[in-house]
Amino acid sequence: MGLGSGWRSAAADEDAARIKQSLVNPGDTARVQQALAKARRGEEVTVAVIGGSITQGAKATKPENRYGNLIADWWQKTFPKAKIKFVNAGIGATGSNYGALRARRDLLAQEPDFVVVEYAVNDGSLQAAAETLEGLVRQILTQKNQPSVVLLFMMNQSGGNAQEWHGKVGTHYRLPMVSFRDALWPEIKAGKLKWEDVEADQVHPNDRGHAFAARCVTAMLDDLLKALPADAQLPAIQTAPAPLFSDLFQHTALFEAEALKPASNQGWAYDAKIKGWKSEQPGSTIEFEIEGRVLYSMHFVVRGAMGKARVTVDGNAAKELNGWFDQTWGGYRQSNEILRQPESGKHRVRFELLADKSPDSTGHSFRILGLGAAGIGP
Repeated sequence: MGLGSGWRSAAADEDAARIKQSLVNPGDTARVQQALAKARRGEEVTVAVIGGSITQGAKATKPENRYGNLIADWWQKTFPKAKIKFVNAGIGATGSNYGALRARRDLLAQEPDFVVVEYAVNDGSLQAAAETLEGLVRQILTQKNQPSVVLLFMMNQSGGNAQEWHGKVGTHYRLPMVSFRDALWPEIKAGKLKWEDVEADQVHPNDRGHAFAARCVTAMLDDLLKALPADAQLPAIQTAPAPLFSDLFQHTALFEAEALKPASNQGWAYDAKIKGWKSEQPGSTIEFEIEGRVLYSMHFVVRGAMGKARVTVDGNAAKELNGWFDQTWGGYRQSNEILRQPESGKHRVRFELLADKSPDSTGHSFRILGLGAAGIGP
């Protein structure tokens, strides 16, 4: 498959070599084969993607050119008698921690059959990211309809991503894994390919990049389809193994701001337009009660008249949160771990708006977007 400018002269075997290089590990393909067989029978198949802004479609010129849409198109064109439902659960500037918190609402409620998970750019290359990704993976794999999971590893302009740690999770659960980075970064580094040929900025692929990312996945599907056995000979699906790092993020709860009922409140108000609890008066306080072993706070960050807040849990371990940052591309939801303990329990989370603020900020506004919990029990 040619990729347009800078690629038209490439021989077909060179393109095939890039695709081959993208396959990190074929994994256990039983779940994918079951989904393919379902589509072959002409049944409804739900194809879903979850991740950050790349998955959401930033820099694609139109929705149809996003990698997720292109993967769903492959399913529909390959199985014209099947009804292919597509779910895009990408949210920009978020990692697998928020993905694990919102998976039930945004992904699993749609009962997907085939899921591509893309968080290798937004997650750090850390064990903590592997732990949250593992929780998301376990949530998907333990669904009654036994969906399949494919890990997709994209990259930033330095060739970096969280593939090392995410790959440990993929290997443990024998997931099919494909890497946009492994396929293209060696050529970019060697000067055989320009970054701009496949990327629109420091992180987001252009239309050609989205097309190549999709092809990394659909090439694997093509190979599986060629050897797909009759329904009676399909391989059995194995149950998920014991956790590699943790199952904390398999059991989560998410409380968006509108669902948070204050246990006490002095100076904060819920703003339906921004879907958050908001205050501009230093010294104002608000408290919420929530249960879990690991707690997250979520607030809005943007270059504007934003202030700082102090968050404490049960009166302990104060953490300072800043609503201002120096980028100009827009605002985003920032998630912060504010508690981790051995056993689940009920906790009181307190926010206090501070008089201190970033030097370049012109105000003290702060927006609480929600709270999340992990390790709440099955």
